Amino acid sequence: MDRNAALELILTAAPVVPVLTIEDVTIAVELASALVRGGLPAIEITLRSAAALDAITAVAAEVEGAFAGAGTVLDAAQLEKAQRAGAIFAVSPGASPGLLDAAADSAVPLLPGAATPSEVMALSERGYEIQKFFPAGPAGGIAYLKALAAPLAAIRFCPTGGVSLQNAPEYLKLDNVLCVGGSWVAPQEAIAARDWRRIEGLARQAANLKPVP
Repeated sequence: MDRNAALELILTAAPVVPVLTIEDVTIAVELASALVRGGLPAIEITLRSAAALDAITAVAAEVEGAFAGAGTVLDAAQLEKAQRAGAIFAVSPGASPGLLDAAADSAVPLLPGAATPSEVMALSERGYEIQKFFPAGPAGGIAYLKALAAPLAAIRFCPTGGVSLQNAPEYLKLDNVLCVGGSWVAPQEAIAARDWRRIEGLARQAANLKPVP
């Protein structure tokens, strides 16, 4: 299976990919389990904390049905560490030549970020048919993605940044959107309280999102 197909399989498992920053590795398994029970198997754990790589390892090893991914991957070294930790996909807010060169030799499919037509085209030349649109809200949101659809019809996106329960269905309606990424399904206050029932409920709500008519 090529990288685009592997990434599509992961990203289309549910309409929403939770974006998590985990500060305490001891809650990683319970948090990911609640998300999977709610119907969100693809989980992006951002490399923004000291606990991130250990959290990815724990989720990959202990949470049945989870697709453990590494987010905020900025360079080749982080991509290698994410792969060793057990990540089966990686996400970056953008793309650099060094990161893309490393991704070409990695078994872990990369979802690189783009926010302009030139960036989208440059990634397309590298073979990336699926890209992260980031930061979605500040970069122009739904109207911007609509405008990209005609000239760049072959590219599909996972918009992240400013996506919420309220506007996610509008994004999902677009033909060039595969899924959306968001942190609202696991609010920090719910994580701090270890309110796994609430997070499972939010995940189920997200998993059942449908595009607006």
